[in-house]
Amino acid sequence: MYKPPIISIKRLVAACAFIVYAATAQKASSQPNRLELQDLSAFQNPGKSWQVVGDVTATLDKENKLNTSGGTGVLVNLPRRKGAGKDVLTTFEHGDVDVELDYMMAKGSNSGIYLQGRYELQLEDSWGKTSRSASNNGGIYERWDTSRPKGQEGYQGYAPRQNAGRAPGLWQHLKISFQAPRFDANGKKIENAKMLRVELNGVPIHENVELFGPTRGAISNEEAANGPLRIQGDHGAVAFKNMVVTHFVKPRLELTDLKYTIYPGRHEKEPFYKDIPPEAEGPSGILTSNLNTEARQFLLRYTGSLIVKEPGEYTFDLTTPGGAGVVRINNEEVVPMKYWNGTGSVKLPAGKVPVEVVYSKYMDWAQPAMALYVSGPDLRKYLISDKEVGLTDVVDPILVDPQEKPILRSFIDIPGGHRVTHAVSVGSPEELHYTYDMDHGSLVQLWRGGFLDATPMWHDRGDGSSRAIGSIQHLGKPTLSIARLASEQAAWATDTTGSAYRQRGYRLNEKEEPTFMYSVYGANVQDAISLLQNGQGIQRHISLQNTTNNLYVRLVEGEKIEEMAKGMYLVDGKSYYVRLDDADGAKPVVRNMAGRQELIIPVREKLTYSILF
Repeated sequence: MYKPPIISIKRLVAACAFIVYAATAQKASSQPNRLELQDLSAFQNPGKSWQVVGDVTATLDKENKLNTSGGTGVLVNLPRRKGAGKDVLTTFEHGDVDVELDYMMAKGSNSGIYLQGRYELQLEDSWGKTSRSASNNGGIYERWDTSRPKGQEGYQGYAPRQNAGRAPGLWQHLKISFQAPRFDANGKKIENAKMLRVELNGVPIHENVELFGPTRGAISNEEAANGPLRIQGDHGAVAFKNMVVTHFVKPRLELTDLKYTIYPGRHEKEPFYKDIPPEAEGPSGILTSNLNTEARQFLLRYTGSLIVKEPGEYTFDLTTPGGAGVVRINNEEVVPMKYWNGTGSVKLPAGKVPVEVVYSKYMDWAQPAMALYVSGPDLRKYLISDKEVGLTDVVDPILVDPQEKPILRSFIDIPGGHRVTHAVSVGSPEELHYTYDMDHGSLVQLWRGGFLDATPMWHDRGDGSSRAIGSIQHLGKPTLSIARLASEQAAWATDTTGSAYRQRGYRLNEKEEPTFMYSVYGANVQDAISLLQNGQGIQRHISLQNTTNNLYVRLVEGEKIEEMAKGMYLVDGKSYYVRLDDADGAKPVVRNMAGRQELIIPVREKLTYSILF
């Protein structure tokens, strides 16, 4: 009979301090505070370089240049030259906080977000840079010590995991989850600040990074429980919008007086506990499923107390792979018996309330695993159970290195429930990749960062699919790139019916870049796609033989297409650029179709255009 050791309250608190974020399941019960940006009232004594405007655009060929238009909702910094601007600090201070915003860099520009005015997350125009460092876009900037040897003054900086940044003039989305440093009653620091999670353009670039002290350029090297949000303003033109700040200021719940009991056997529903003898029982300082029981099927029951310092509604999420679980708090069933995942909310008074957690592992193939998360009023979701226990039999991901395998054919799933069954994904060491649909002769998606996760394709029996693992720009539902139109306003073909479309494979050049070949409407098409210098985008060259009249190429479709200069277009709220490089004398048309917009152009023998991303 196994009895786990009594675990100290100190270890329990440390476990409770560990924050687990799931990209698809993160919750925040706190009310977010949106900075409306109708004026500059949210900031302390902003310098003259800071303005509130209605919109901004960048010029790709001019450094430190943003063009503005009247209105509100966008915060912009326009220093006349680098070094001339001034940092801006919010009127509010924060401790634990989530910050979410969109930002735009001018060409060659540099800025940063300082949490508490002390810990900088770097914002930079890193477009075209193929390496990653702490000073690049999304990096956690270095600390600085002038007493260190020359050239080694900077230390404890962290490069982003992936190069997920985008071109100047495009909106980039940033999400930061920050945990402030902790101090005891005497003001001594007992826990370092942390970047719990940082996402750039939908890609995690930092997770659970400990910050041992302020980074270079902090407002103070003395750490504190609170401080203002600070935006660097002396390094170049930058703009922000959709700024949302969520504060987490309330204390966490604490477990105490825990006792466990193990019952052997398969229990798909709760038994009458008095009718069955336990295998083991005793006190425990932590909620864990890691009890080393010999039974492959068992039920584990915890009873104890929950200390609630702040009354309010709390949400409990219980994860029990290979089984089910129940949570009762204050004699109320909050999470009912449910296989794998259960959730529920309850209003709790301040004070000490009884708690009961039941975990029944009745699938003998699964490893014991249980996790209980809590969120509440101004309380970030956190793990209150043992952090050392895995949640399932973890499969090592099968990641494709583009230097070893630059081209992979697989299924690709895209938004809208579409599966591309003849997808060819092409990767590059510059960390810019794309997927081509051979069933329609069309581009499906373009992304920066990692290449492909082929785990669903190759693990176990597999389903034939792979997944892009970077910052993805989807290019719409696959359809023919070339169609015959009776007029410029005729609807685009929804499938290949009547087009005589036939794909003929692809060939590779000396750089292993593919040229796709197919026939459509009697024309023979060669569709060559190459990478622009330093991975700044892709260039597509379409050439036709035996061409017929009234053939058009649809370059792109989206909610909004704006022409910003001759031959240069911004797509979908400044998500990416389309540039006409050689239209062979043809004139492009932006047209409205079924509530969306399309950029089309007639084609006879050739067309070259680029997507800048």
